[in-house]
Amino acid sequence: MIEKLSAHASDLGAGASSSDVIHDALRVAIIRGELAEGQTLRQDAIARMFNVSRIPVREALKRLEAIGLVNSVRYKGVVVSRMSSAEIEEIFDFRATVEPKLIAHSVPRMSAQALDHAQSLCDAFAREEDAGRWGDLNRLFHSALYVDAGLPYFFAAAEKANDRVERYIRAQLALAHGRERAILEHQQIVDACRARDAERAADLTRQHILQASASLTGILAQQG
Repeated sequence: MIEKLSAHASDLGAGASSSDVIHDALRVAIIRGELAEGQTLRQDAIARMFNVSRIPVREALKRLEAIGLVNSVRYKGVVVSRMSSAEIEEIFDFRATVEPKLIAHSVPRMSAQALDHAQSLCDAFAREEDAGRWGDLNRLFHSALYVDAGLPYFFAAAEKANDRVERYIRAQLALAHGRERAILEHQQIVDACRARDAERAADLTRQHILQASASLTGILAQQG
């Protein structure tokens, strides 16, 4: 499945920031589920794909390991990380703590243009028929609601947490009517923001995250 990475690859033979580009390409492929859990990421193959030495590849993999997307396994090398149901649930609980605070701080600061942008992403998510785009639009929607919070540390922490569970969120949206519920819940959150009701927006966001967590953990339990 390493061939999936080719969509994000480019010739970086003369690039000064090749480690950054490789890191970003691998990160996107992992969070989109294009690189499977447990898959070995071979440095030589990635280096050939990007037309670079193994040094920037190794640097990129170290950065991915630092944020938990890959890990080093004896005799196998670097592999895409697996997550247990308990780990996934813990990260969703973290999101349910951080993201309501972000939106509560955002609501009084959101301009009319910011609200319109959030609504446009909400509408795009509802209209989108390509399941491969649902995760992207969902992520953009939530980020649009938090960016005006003025809490850069909280925002960065939420983004990192979402990186860890993004591939599972995408699966949850595609299964068990996850997208249908998300469409309704997204609109309720936008409506609360437009009403400048920060407390309700925060409460709806918390419920949205916890309900998604419960749905996902239920799916994982059924899969054994």
